Amino acid sequence: MNKSIRIGQIVPSSNITMETEIPALLKAREMVAPERFTFHSARMRMKHVTKEELSSMDAASDRCALELSDAKVDVMGYACLVAIMSMGLGYHRSSKERLAEVVRGNGSQGAVVNSAGALIDALHAMKARKIAVVVPYMKPLAQMVFDYIANEGFEVVDCRALEIQDNLAVAAHDPMDLPAIVAGMEVADADVIVLSACVQMPSLAAVQTVEAQTGKPVVTAAIATTWQMLNALELPTRVPGGGALLSGAY
Repeated sequence: MNKSIRIGQIVPSSNITMETEIPALLKAREMVAPERFTFHSARMRMKHVTKEELSSMDAASDRCALELSDAKVDVMGYACLVAIMSMGLGYHRSSKERLAEVVRGNGSQGAVVNSAGALIDALHAMKARKIAVVVPYMKPLAQMVFDYIANEGFEVVDCRALEIQDNLAVAAHDPMDLPAIVAGMEVADADVIVLSACVQMPSLAAVQTVEAQTGKPVVTAAIATTWQMLNALELPTRVPGGGALLSGAY
């Protein structure tokens, strides 16, 4: 493939992590594969991770999809897992369909994915039944996420909600604190550890450490979104440093 592949992201205005971790993963992939990528974003206003701000923000996702389709991106990812999961069970499907209609209506054939659906699909691909999950959210929002995941057929055997409400504070959380957090969890029965079910909480630097520490496959929202984007582009999913999901086995 000669042309650069355009990667679009619909991100909360205060999100600074997805524009770091997804490019990092795809740039690592460039070391082992011929495809090259460029990165393009559209933003939805959100500063605090509350149900009210998330609902208001989600309403702006159509505008963002329209803007990214002007650039004819090859794939766009709605990069806010909790916004989707707080809108009602199964909402990742209807959101994806609606945004795809916006894109098609603007004469673009770009694929649409979202981080919530990507995580669910990744867990199914990994044949997970029982999972352990770390999230930065306040407990009421965290419970919505756990319930959403459970509704998709998974048992959450242990979970941690770090209760960080300010979205920039979520981004400032040290990913190397995650191994100690996981060490305090009951993960023996988990098939997969979701190290960050949040696209804003950095986790990429800790993935291989936690896989070595626990002997379990580890996935994050950013890794799952990258995997889903590569699938949508019909490209191989082997990415160095991307954990079990991006080993090429799935």
